[in-house]
Amino acid sequence: MKPTDISNPEYFHKVVDCQYACPAHTPVPEYIRLIAAERYTDAYMINWVSNVFPGVLGRTCDRPCEPACRRGRIEEEPVAICRLKRVAADFKGSVKELMPDIPTQKNGKKIALIGGGPASLTVARDLAPLGYEIHLFDEQIRGGGMMRSQIPAFRLPETVLNEEVDYILDMGIHTHFKHYVSSLKELLDQDYDAIFVGTGAPRGRDLPNLPGRQEGAANIHIGIEWLASVAFEHTQKIGKKVIVLGGGNTAMDCCRTSRRLGGEEVKVLVRSPFAEMKASPWEKEDALHEDIPIIDNHVPKSFVVEEGKLKGVMFEKVSPVYDEKGKRQLLPTGEPLVFVEADDVLIAIGQENTFPWIERNIGLTFDKWEMPEVNAVSYQSTIPKVFFGGDAAFGPKNVITAVAHGHQAAVSIDLFCNGLDVLTQRLAPTTNLVSQKMGIHEWSYDSPITTDLRFLVPQADKKLTLSNRKKEVELGFDVQTAFKEAQRCLNCDVQTVFNTSSCIECDACMDICPTSCITFTNNGEEEDLRTRLSAPALNLTQDLYVSDVLKTGRVMVKDEDVCLHCGLCSERCPTAAWDMQKYLYNVTKAGHSCSK
Repeated sequence: MKPTDISNPEYFHKVVDCQYACPAHTPVPEYIRLIAAERYTDAYMINWVSNVFPGVLGRTCDRPCEPACRRGRIEEEPVAICRLKRVAADFKGSVKELMPDIPTQKNGKKIALIGGGPASLTVARDLAPLGYEIHLFDEQIRGGGMMRSQIPAFRLPETVLNEEVDYILDMGIHTHFKHYVSSLKELLDQDYDAIFVGTGAPRGRDLPNLPGRQEGAANIHIGIEWLASVAFEHTQKIGKKVIVLGGGNTAMDCCRTSRRLGGEEVKVLVRSPFAEMKASPWEKEDALHEDIPIIDNHVPKSFVVEEGKLKGVMFEKVSPVYDEKGKRQLLPTGEPLVFVEADDVLIAIGQENTFPWIERNIGLTFDKWEMPEVNAVSYQSTIPKVFFGGDAAFGPKNVITAVAHGHQAAVSIDLFCNGLDVLTQRLAPTTNLVSQKMGIHEWSYDSPITTDLRFLVPQADKKLTLSNRKKEVELGFDVQTAFKEAQRCLNCDVQTVFNTSSCIECDACMDICPTSCITFTNNGEEEDLRTRLSAPALNLTQDLYVSDVLKTGRVMVKDEDVCLHCGLCSERCPTAAWDMQKYLYNVTKAGHSCSK
């Protein structure tokens, strides 16, 4: 194998697994160390620069960072990264004075944002400080988009959402609420230099061809529409017996909301096996904790309606069967159909995009799924001045993905408005690599590895939360527990950097390594080399760190997959061939184009 090029910014980025997995690439270990140091405001601002909504995401994020956490590879639960983000938000001081200054003299460019959700708000947050005149259009009464209409208040208090949305709107954004944009052509004919579409995936999937659907329509509701109706207080009650169809997070929100609006017998019925449901594990746990049974492997066959009134749903029991490639089929078991009583049914089987307000004769190309053709790097459509992001660009995802799209779309809009190429003139991320050495055996961070298991987030009493749909269920960590949880972080951004010329090949680092991730051996092809290490390197998605040739002709090989970043190799090395160096990776934001 060739020596590893650690000057490539993506190499060490990939080793910081939590940050690498985050769509917005938030510097996770950096803000966790600040929380441990009780610097909550600084931790909040590091989050705010990357993910824009720390208080919202600290409660509702899909947490792609946590399955990637290195703690989970040593038979432990990952660090509670998401809930530590909430700690930064809950205990921060005043941050308004830390927000970017907004120029009173604008740059002459005018931008329209369609939709007031996380993608559009991120674009506004990045472009307003550069002097752009921003106009935001949304049919809701306040900003937030589907964060406001789809996430129940018992998970996301309105006060938290309002605070973080207003940080952006207070940047001088011109808001046009209760304004439905009915024509993209009309906006194109106005004097906007660029238009960003962040309208989400606002249509819930239905079961229009299921027998009884039309006859029972009065008591059969589309999940996301029903949640929005509850959020805006148009709906305040539901029947005692409720069926929720679907296995995603929206289904979990529907069933838990139903319990708070009068549903006494609320059941979730899903086609797939329980383990393969799309809902996050913690969302399923919360539903079960609230006494909501989840019945898997049931496919709805018909709505049962008698004398114009919905009586329930008839289901067919199925069993998953997998072929040699792991592809699943749901095959009927042959058992009799199962009838489940219901006063109301909520259909939460997915979301779709819909663009009835975009004319099809204005030069905007749509694909066979009726999605706009959007460049995956620049987020530019086939109309150069029109950009898309969030669910509107590539289909339903989540809030943190929408934020990531917003950052990159803002870079493109800034380049476009300055007459620069939106693809070739994007700058690489900013990075640095700094030694943490403060002495022979002392580091500028806590390096001992705690053996604590993941701490549980306390919840409010179930009797209180089920009687009040706005009562927040999770209470968050207190500062003492937050400190203990933060200490579980392995500081994966503090890299073990090897200097070939200083190594005397004493093998001391190999002897002291607690995970046997360091090996001195003869070089070879990667497939062969992985089998000859002190511990076989089985995770092919994580790279090997390979040195240049040493004096004996051997090379140093480190398996990045199981390294704990404990620093023992660096402490033990008699020649300082190993060093612990903190790696900071920040995605370039709008305003950092080559022309500047």
